[in-house]
Amino acid sequence: MKTKIVYVCSSCGYVSPKWAGRCTRCGEWNTFEEQEEVKGQKGQAYTRAVTKTSTKQSVSRLSEVEIKGDERLFTGIAEFDRVMGGGIVRDSVTIITSPPGGGKSTLSLMVASQLAKSGKRVLYASGEESDSQIKSRADRILEKVEDNIWILADTSMDRVLEAIAEIDADLIILDSIQTFALAEFYPSRAGNPTQTMECASALVQSAKNKVRPRAVFMIGQMNKNDEIAGLRALEHLVDTVLVLEGDGAEELRSLIATKNRFGSTGEMGFFAMTEKGLASIDNPSEYFVTKREKGDGVSGSAITVLREGSRPVIAEIESLVSNSFMAYPLRISENMKKDTLNTLLSVLEQRGGIKLYDKNVVVKTTGGLYLKEQAANLAVLMSIVSGVRDFPLPSDWAFIADVGLTGELKKIPAMEGRIRELDRMGFKKVFVAFEGARKVKLDNLEVIECKNLIQLMGKIFPSRKK
Repeated sequence: MKTKIVYVCSSCGYVSPKWAGRCTRCGEWNTFEEQEEVKGQKGQAYTRAVTKTSTKQSVSRLSEVEIKGDERLFTGIAEFDRVMGGGIVRDSVTIITSPPGGGKSTLSLMVASQLAKSGKRVLYASGEESDSQIKSRADRILEKVEDNIWILADTSMDRVLEAIAEIDADLIILDSIQTFALAEFYPSRAGNPTQTMECASALVQSAKNKVRPRAVFMIGQMNKNDEIAGLRALEHLVDTVLVLEGDGAEELRSLIATKNRFGSTGEMGFFAMTEKGLASIDNPSEYFVTKREKGDGVSGSAITVLREGSRPVIAEIESLVSNSFMAYPLRISENMKKDTLNTLLSVLEQRGGIKLYDKNVVVKTTGGLYLKEQAANLAVLMSIVSGVRDFPLPSDWAFIADVGLTGELKKIPAMEGRIRELDRMGFKKVFVAFEGARKVKLDNLEVIECKNLIQLMGKIFPSRKK
């Protein structure tokens, strides 16, 4: 006998190969019931109710639940462990996504290698690549291919579940979740929302087993809207959602936790894509600033401090101002919104007295860091003024403030941490909004408060006759 799952309308008896909210024959809503279709040797078919085994979970008092001290698996990849909240929780399910070529498979293989080094057993299942393709990448990016990594090149989730038990895996990596299917839900193909959710649910059950907890790391494909392909419910099902951002042609990659039940949502880590895989950028404040000797300042450069996740990161903003011979001068920026740049230029012209109607203005950041915070606005304007006046700003000065339409400097949050980061890195002066910095004990840094653009520019740039 052959059996398969079908859906039968309880109102009219119509049989459908897949579930639907409304019966196409009688028009009734929510009447489909899951049943088994059984075919005998002579081709006769009949349906019967699906028999499901009840799996009862024991009830526990919350106060009596024990938490083991080794609940996290540490990979040794500093930026990854930071974003995860201090390592991978032993019974957690994580999904990582990025645009094609973003490095999600590379990062997953690096995580597998690091955990295998510490004695953990890792199953790497791929529905997209053959075992030889995975081995080729491993040889390229890993110093050594560890014996504790098992490879399964198959799209059958049933085979994956068998392999998990077969090798008793501590970590399961699925590349990618949209390529796997459970036989129970045929004829729905891999990538179908039903298959994707059921495959993910099966992995969640495996991870949350009280007797044998396991960590699951799923790779998710990204659609053209830069979102995880499939149902949004997939993100609710898992514990952690990681997004690996970065242009395939650029070196910089940003790993962001858009959801994390065991850490800080919004935490960010930085990597550099190299021939040997992703290299962790452990000190971003050095990576995003051009190293210059004292006295080697250049015009058009200004320093600020951004808040990426929970930590402050020093960033350099560069501006190029040139004469325009067109009716509409160019306003170009790859690292901030064009509307924001145009607004700041209008404020600078009207409130700062810097004429830019016949000037092209190009703004970018060192390292390709995107300017999402208003805290960088003052540094953007100072880099432009520095370029217009051809006056280099000292490389150990920084600017942290928003700039209002009135030309006044505005306070921004988390100022204490930003100031301490500048002091740690040996900066000498920082210009902030009036009353924008609390009294913090500093070793080298001088905090200078200003009320508006005119007052600030008067302290920095030499006066010129109009």
